[in-house]
Amino acid sequence: MSHSRPRIDTAGRRARLGRRQLLAPAYRAARTEEVADAVVGLHASDPATVHLAACARLAAPDPAEVERALYDEESLVRMLCMRRTLFAVGAALAPVVASSTAQAIAAKERAGMVKWVTEGAPGWDERRLADVEARTLAALRAHGEATAAQLAAEVPDLRDTIVVSPGKPYQATVAVSSRILRTLAAEGRIRRGRPRGGWTSSTFRWRPGTAFAELPAPEAPEARAGLAHRWLASYGPATVEDLKWWTGWTLTATRQALAAIGAVEVDLDNGTRGVALPDDLEPVAAPEPWAALLPALDPTAMGWKARDWYLGPDHVPQLFDRSGNIGPTVWWCGRIVGGWAQRADGEIVWRLLTDDEGCGSSEAAAAVTAEAARLAAWVGDVRVTPRFRSPLERELSR
Repeated sequence: MSHSRPRIDTAGRRARLGRRQLLAPAYRAARTEEVADAVVGLHASDPATVHLAACARLAAPDPAEVERALYDEESLVRMLCMRRTLFAVGAALAPVVASSTAQAIAAKERAGMVKWVTEGAPGWDERRLADVEARTLAALRAHGEATAAQLAAEVPDLRDTIVVSPGKPYQATVAVSSRILRTLAAEGRIRRGRPRGGWTSSTFRWRPGTAFAELPAPEAPEARAGLAHRWLASYGPATVEDLKWWTGWTLTATRQALAAIGAVEVDLDNGTRGVALPDDLEPVAAPEPWAALLPALDPTAMGWKARDWYLGPDHVPQLFDRSGNIGPTVWWCGRIVGGWAQRADGEIVWRLLTDDEGCGSSEAAAAVTAEAARLAAWVGDVRVTPRFRSPLERELSR
């Protein structure tokens, strides 16, 4: 290993994680926007994750505070972006995310939707599709917000259906509205409003939006550089492959973005070569010992492709589902040490999977117990079942 490069060891990476990801109590935030900025974006594929992830990092956790940012002030924007995943990002960062990732994904969504509708639904062509979209947007503007069912009542064409995977055991009949609304949302032309139920509901009202292509955004190379800088400031040091995986960019685009921001090569533990921002090479003091209970698909847990420095490989089968989605996790001082679940009676239960590095100490047990009580207090009567369930979560929830 060359000694000409700066070295940042695992302890230094965990210290940065606890501080910059707002997980150590002393670094918790007052507002949801601060949380979203700290982790670049909150995973939003599961509606509950946004609230659970934000409240884990808020000094005063409250679902109403998260709803303020999402729906009252609309200072967070849900976007289908990095890795074709739904994120909630700060409004100021939205143009950068749009130009660097979301617009290309939206273009693929539209091409797929056009083919799906015009080839699968009798009597549909691109002209009819454009007309239906225009009437849908007009109906939404007239009402201010509406559910998919309400829009279909105004625009009956949305009720047309397509048989998906005919003849297969998983054959299904799907309304064209589902794909059309998804594409309009991917383009930013409509946005999710408040859910019909509580904050765990996935049935949303739709609101008019602003097409991401119309945002005053930098050109794609500049936007990629801006997003790479934001990511390294929150998740660095890391590997080039980590950033490539997190964004979904090509390797060439990833390297170009890192070069544009002057990222510095560093040595990580186990002979791994990484990159860091030029002003992030000095040692960072570890925060006071901390514990956290993070939800399924939390942005920190899903922040890197290579996870051995904060997650023991032996624990992956218990904490991830078969598609690679992580379930609820217990953290101690910068590493995943177990998992948690909520039972039907509301009890928050957890299990440690290791006692290495003090994870089995009385201090760690007390801290995790306190975090479980903190979570139970603000969740109250709400029952949370992750959309993507890990084996450990299923076992603990019984």
